[in-house]
Amino acid sequence: MTPDLWMLLAFAGLLISGVPVAFALGLGGAVGILAGLSPAMLATLGTNTYNGVAKYPLIAIPLFILTGLIFERAGVAARLVRFAQALIGPRHGGLAVVAVLVCMIMGGMSGSGPADAAAVAMVMLPSMTRAGYPKPFSATLIAASASTAILIPPSVALILYSIVVPGVDLRALFAAGLFPGLLAGAALLVPALLLSRRHRWEAPGGVERPALGESFRQALPALFAPVIILGGLRSGLFTPTEAAVVAVAYGALVGLVLTREMRWRDLWELLGEAAVISGVVLLIIALAGIFAWAGTMLGTFRHLAEWIVGLTDNGTLLLVLIMLAVLLAGMLLDAISIYLIMMPILIPVMQHFDWNPVWFGILLAMNIAIGQFTPPVAVNLMVTTEVAKIRLEQTVGWALLFVVAMAAALALVALFPAIALWLPGVLGYNV
Repeated sequence: MTPDLWMLLAFAGLLISGVPVAFALGLGGAVGILAGLSPAMLATLGTNTYNGVAKYPLIAIPLFILTGLIFERAGVAARLVRFAQALIGPRHGGLAVVAVLVCMIMGGMSGSGPADAAAVAMVMLPSMTRAGYPKPFSATLIAASASTAILIPPSVALILYSIVVPGVDLRALFAAGLFPGLLAGAALLVPALLLSRRHRWEAPGGVERPALGESFRQALPALFAPVIILGGLRSGLFTPTEAAVVAVAYGALVGLVLTREMRWRDLWELLGEAAVISGVVLLIIALAGIFAWAGTMLGTFRHLAEWIVGLTDNGTLLLVLIMLAVLLAGMLLDAISIYLIMMPILIPVMQHFDWNPVWFGILLAMNIAIGQFTPPVAVNLMVTTEVAKIRLEQTVGWALLFVVAMAAALALVALFPAIALWLPGVLGYNV
């Protein structure tokens, strides 16, 4: 076997056997070095591990993770729910609309689907269950809606994409993700509303409508968070990395001073929790540096890219095949791992067909978002089913329905790139 195959088979075998992705990447890269390079090159393991994380933009990842945890603890989700209920009012499907809207707003603070899903599920599931919604439906809708966090800025996945793809402006990616994220949320609302009206879930007079003025006043600090982050980026007041620092500071101000649902002791605990989650993410990125270096030195990524390009001269057909492959990967792996594993292969393909890298990054993110609520792994769905105290298999039928809905949104973005590229172009970013 060639060194390429040794490396890829070692990685796949370790992954299948249950070895964590980070160590499967590192060990797979080491096998490739031993098979195709001198054993003395193992001395580069430390350097490549360091180079994998020694990138300034990566500072934003732990900070945005901390932001999501702070807003979750600060009681922001409950205030957003009350405000959305006041806007929409009691009607068939009203709480379903509230769940989707709150998930999208929370996604504009945390950038993390699982954190978004946990915060909204804790608040929304009891209300939806009392209103007659089946728990599997509610859990699946919240999980699917929370997946828009990967698209609506700030997105941890898009931060990483801007690092692994040379020359991509992160601000352009953030702007490009906004309308596709809103489109995905709207696509989820269509089946949710149709089912709610068909089954007559939530009697229009069964829930008291909160006062609009009071609920708006309480939700105002939360609504300002995306405005501050995106407004600061647009005005040039701070960079995306600095925006993460501002988001943490603002979240702490909201929790400690405005809502007063968080104490200094809570902030210390959240720092530790964010460090643990960030440590896992950054360990994957660090050990992926070994895999990336070995694949580059052996020519593995170039060979795979040439093989993919050789499958067909039809760029549209190849794009569909890539989207299906990423969707399958998204059902099994997290967004960070997918970008680190697949982008070294896909970058030459993208360049060969002259696909816009910002548009292509949004398509990948939408695919990964679908994978976040598609069994068997479905990280968002695992969170919401745990909160709802139901089995994952009870949600499969609902999940497939929402997969079709979001896939329709993905198809629209693929057919009409302007959905993603119009806003960054208007804002003057490099696309």
